[in-house]
Amino acid sequence: MKPVPILMYHNIAVAPQGVRLRGLYVSPRRFARQMALLHWLGYRGLSMSAALPYLRGEREGKVAVITLDDGYRDNLEYAMPVLQRHGFTATCYVVSAAIGTDNHWDAQQLGTHKPLMDMNELCRWRDAGMEVGAHSRHHPHLPELSESELDDEVAGSRRELEGLLAVPVTQFCYPYGAAGPREREAARRAGFAAAVTVRRGRAQPGEDLFGLPRVMVGGHHAPHVFPLQLLTRHEDRH
Repeated sequence: MKPVPILMYHNIAVAPQGVRLRGLYVSPRRFARQMALLHWLGYRGLSMSAALPYLRGEREGKVAVITLDDGYRDNLEYAMPVLQRHGFTATCYVVSAAIGTDNHWDAQQLGTHKPLMDMNELCRWRDAGMEVGAHSRHHPHLPELSESELDDEVAGSRRELEGLLAVPVTQFCYPYGAAGPREREAARRAGFAAAVTVRRGRAQPGEDLFGLPRVMVGGHHAPHVFPLQLLTRHEDRH
């Protein structure tokens, strides 16, 4: 069965002058071109939950999974209209205790404080048919936590989001991609259906759903890199 690209985005915005980690930015114009290319190539853009039958190996088809980490407001402003234009859905992984605030966990490293969606905006995302996934409560390095702290961050994020949004939250994204056996077990124990990492590569149908790799789409890549990322057979499995 064909591997499934799980695309990983963060900021859908023009990178400010002098900002660090420019790779975490994809401009709205480039994002629109990438989604148009997916559509032209015959891909269906899906959220994680919609893609699970393909990731389990139960169905075959030309699909790409679209994920956005952290819950930035620009995801709603710039990504959602493009997704809707093509009939795509996507999963936005939200830091549940940071709703309506900013990216306090990496603002210094990124060089800017960026606004995260507030509750009204998250409800707009949900009501448009998009998916909200969990990205922990506070975006910590999970391997550094005790067992009780780990469960609070992982299971607690699901409880908070389900309580706020009144919809099932079944998808998890490990902060910083830290997904060792202990963290994967915490995601299983919390009742999630799948969890994604930052390990590079396309997902092989039938592989462990709690350690799924992704294809990072970065603003530092030349435009021709995106189709190559979709189509290459060579995966970085480390």
